[in-house]
Amino acid sequence: MATGKSSGGRGARFAVALDPAAAALNASSHFDNRLLNDDVRGSQAHARMLAARGLISGADADTIVAGLDRVCQEFVSGARELDPALEDIHMNVETRLIELIGEPGRRLHTARSRNDQVATDMRLYARRSALELVSEIDRSRLALYRRAREHATTLMPGYTHLQRAQVVTLGHHLMAYAEMLARDRGRLVDAERRAAESPLGSGALAGTGLPIDRAATAAALGFGAGPTHNSLDAVSDRDFAAEIAFACALACVHLSRLGEELVLWSTTEFGFVRLGEGYCSGSSLMPQKRNPDIAELLRGKPARAIGDVVALLTISKGLALAYNKDLQESQEPLYDAIDTAKLALACCPG
Repeated sequence: MATGKSSGGRGARFAVALDPAAAALNASSHFDNRLLNDDVRGSQAHARMLAARGLISGADADTIVAGLDRVCQEFVSGARELDPALEDIHMNVETRLIELIGEPGRRLHTARSRNDQVATDMRLYARRSALELVSEIDRSRLALYRRAREHATTLMPGYTHLQRAQVVTLGHHLMAYAEMLARDRGRLVDAERRAAESPLGSGALAGTGLPIDRAATAAALGFGAGPTHNSLDAVSDRDFAAEIAFACALACVHLSRLGEELVLWSTTEFGFVRLGEGYCSGSSLMPQKRNPDIAELLRGKPARAIGDVVALLTISKGLALAYNKDLQESQEPLYDAIDTAKLALACCPG
C-alpha cells in the first residue's frame, strides 16, 4: 500500500536546517491558524474516504478521526500552543496527531499533498466566511428597512453635486443603501457558489494513481459543485479569494458613502442628525465637540480592503502553473478583507 508524506516538510533529504531568517519568512502558523477547524474537517473526510476505498483500514480511519478531534480541542482550548518551527497549522496538526496515535497518523497523507490540502482548507474557510458576511449584510439591510419605514414621509433635500436639487424622503434615501447592500449580498452568494468545488484529490499538481473517490470527499465537505476538473488549476487557483475580497471591498465602499453622509449630516452646518453617544467621541480640549469617529472609520476602512484586493491580484499575476510558494501570501489579504468587512457591517445597524 502506498503512503504519502507531507510535501511541506524538509524530511531526511536536507542535512541543514533552514536559516532562522528564512524560517521566519517561510512560517505561516501565526495567520493560517484560523484554518484549524477546516483542516481537521478536511482531513477527517479524507481519512474516511481512504478507508472506504480500502487504502487504509477502518480501524486506522477511526483512530485518525478521533485523534484529530483531540488535536483540535487541544489547540482551541489552549492546552497546546502552536509551534512556529513547524511552519504552518497543517504541520502542527499532523505532528501532534502522530504524537498522539502513532503510525496510523502517518497514513493520513496517503494520496494527498499539502497543496490540495491547503487549497481545500482555504475554500472551506472562504465559503463559510462569505455566508457569515451575508448574514451581517442582512442585519444591516433590516436596520435600514426599519428606519426607512419610520421615515417614509420625512422630507429632506436631495442632492446632486452636493447642491440641493429635489425634495426626497429620508426613507427613500436610506433605501438607496439597502439596494447597494443587496448587490453586495448577491456578489458574496455568487462567489461562494463558484468556490463550491473541492480541490481535494488534486495532489501536488497531477492527482494520484491511487483509486480515491473525489466525489465522496466533495460531498462530505459540502462542496455542492463536486470536485474541481483540472488538478493544475485546482492547486493554484485563488480566484475565489480575490472575488470574495472584492465583494468585501465594495461593501465597505458602500458603507463608506453612508459614513460620509453621516459625517456631513451631523455637522452644525447640516444639522440633519444627531449620532448616538455610543458611536461618537469627545475632545480632550473642547468639551462641546461630538466627533463622528465611527462614521469616519466607516469612511476610511475601504482603503484597507481595496489594498487587500490589489495584493491578491498582484500575487497571482504572472505565476506559472501550478503551485508556487507565493500563494501563501494570498491568505492574509483574504482574511483581512473579510475581517474588515465584518467589523464595518457589525457597526452599521447601530
